Amino acid sequence: MNDLHRLIVNKEHHQYRHTVAWNLAEEYRERGLSPIERMSDRFFRMCSEERAVILEGEQTVFMRTVANIPDIFTEDEWREIKAHHYIHELGYMSNLSPNYYGAISVGLLKKREDADEYGKKAIDAVISLSDKYLEEAKRIGREDIVRVLTRVPRYPAESFREALQFFRILHFALWLEGNYHVTVGRFDKYMYPYLKADIEKGILDEASALALVEDFFLSFNKDSDLYVGVQQGDNGQSLMLGGVDEDGDEIYNLLTRLSLEAAYHNKMIDPKINLRVSKKTPLERFAEATELTRAGLGFPQYSNDDVVIPALERLGYEHKDAANYTVAACWEFIVPFVGADVANIGALSYPKAVDTAFYRHLSHCQSYGEFFSAVKREIEKQAASICDGIKDLWFIPSPFMNVLMDCEIYGGGKYNNFGIHGTGIATAADSLAAIKKYVFEEKCVSAEALICAVKGDFEGAPELFHKLRYDAPKLGNNDDYVDSIAIRLLDCFANALSGKRNCRGGVFRAGTGSAMYYLWHADEIGASADGRRRGEPFGTNYSVSLFARVKGPVSVIGSMTKQHFLNAINGGPLTLEFHSSVFSDTDGVEKVGALVKRFVELGGHQLQVNTVNREQLIDAQRYPERYRQLVVRIWGWSAYFVELDREYQDHVIARQAYTL
Repeated sequence: MNDLHRLIVNKEHHQYRHTVAWNLAEEYRERGLSPIERMSDRFFRMCSEERAVILEGEQTVFMRTVANIPDIFTEDEWREIKAHHYIHELGYMSNLSPNYYGAISVGLLKKREDADEYGKKAIDAVISLSDKYLEEAKRIGREDIVRVLTRVPRYPAESFREALQFFRILHFALWLEGNYHVTVGRFDKYMYPYLKADIEKGILDEASALALVEDFFLSFNKDSDLYVGVQQGDNGQSLMLGGVDEDGDEIYNLLTRLSLEAAYHNKMIDPKINLRVSKKTPLERFAEATELTRAGLGFPQYSNDDVVIPALERLGYEHKDAANYTVAACWEFIVPFVGADVANIGALSYPKAVDTAFYRHLSHCQSYGEFFSAVKREIEKQAASICDGIKDLWFIPSPFMNVLMDCEIYGGGKYNNFGIHGTGIATAADSLAAIKKYVFEEKCVSAEALICAVKGDFEGAPELFHKLRYDAPKLGNNDDYVDSIAIRLLDCFANALSGKRNCRGGVFRAGTGSAMYYLWHADEIGASADGRRRGEPFGTNYSVSLFARVKGPVSVIGSMTKQHFLNAINGGPLTLEFHSSVFSDTDGVEKVGALVKRFVELGGHQLQVNTVNREQLIDAQRYPERYRQLVVRIWGWSAYFVELDREYQDHVIARQAYTL
């Protein structure tokens, strides 16, 4: 750990922060400014208020010194806006992947020529802020930074370092404008030409290039605590590596490898590494990536090109766009530059559908098929309710984001599809398997007795509770009896959305993710027929139940790769937790890498692999000051364990830790 790394870890740079006490919302209301005028004025003020601070030893500069961004609407104005529009989350643009290369390769002065009046003002504000850093670099005698900022961001980057600094300025500005979950996109695709040229010219060698990437990656961690998220760490700084281009040629280059090495050396939660792979990906590459998992970073997250690209094409994405896919803040599949998809606009609860049918229809059903039909109808009702509830979607206009997109982003993009998560598939499938087996096939439990036991949270029914929780079939054992039910559930969800158009003319995409709904949706129902007690959460994303007795990770992969992902490709990974002892030697790393490769070969769409140590996590709850850098994976992002709320900590502790 160098001095700069230590300074950021210890948060010493926070000393340069201050807050502003501007009441912009009231001022703007009195002046009668439009939303875009408000965004333009606030961005100018934020850039003007920022101080230029250059930390000792850093090569990639720009750091937030203003800790808060004042709202531009009063509470009354927000109520009026929400009365006429559907507002997603905070109302700002998020989960987009801008065309950084498009600006880095021509410079902001060139981009200014085609920008609208608000884009021009935003570019001027960014250049003025950059000039502050240029003057500060001159003042402290940092001639290397002076050379870089004399060129960028006004003019095209001519070196790898200039390109990295240009990116930092753009990314910084997007957050300062008020956007959030701003992703990095395919970093090794658009940034590699600069590295390649510097290597060929002898300006850089691998060691100096790695040092630059490590410094660049540190910059993502300077301000991440100021970024919007459900929890600390949920900031959307996702970076994609690898994969194929539109011609099918593989992208895996020196920058890909250096990025993995830099993340491993820094051992920080940002940027969050994603890796595109396929059946053609060699085993040694999976082992190389698994070293990051071994380090306890909770990434890389894997996405399977063999599944994702054709699935996106089936949804109407052009091949060139589908082949260029990346991920949003967590794992949702999005298209850079031209996509305005809202990939996390709602979530359907499979257990809620089962729960509703359970209490309303089970006692009247004569067969399992009849009961499943009732569940299917509940899924369809939920899906229709979610879709019908999203009308007149509106976002606060973002002039600088518009500058960096290859489309007019104010009213949408080339693609305007909405993604719907699907929560608790294992809880639902396991519940249905138990009902099918014990009520309709073996007839050893009556519908009335089961309903009574579940409604009472299994109080007074210990034997039935044990039977349902531990003896009933469970998803994750590569057992077609229950796996086939999960297949049908996902198909029902996808079919319920098929053919529906949203208010922006796009389609609805079914997904296998859950985000934070694995806690929220679990609180909406009581106990369930799989032996889950009231108050117990579902498994995160596309995972087996927390208490399921499964044979091991191989059987879990067998169960979770049978589904028809071509019909449900919004994203949402299978999550596997391995005990830290698995990674104690090279043999364990290679075995995990081989397991990931097997997942891809079987047709899995997305996977994240984590290392956990239950005893260590419990100790961290007791003595958080000893574990400030302990990293865990939550649902689609990594976080420092001690910064999480207790309910998220407890869920991580409760997850199964597999061995090999």
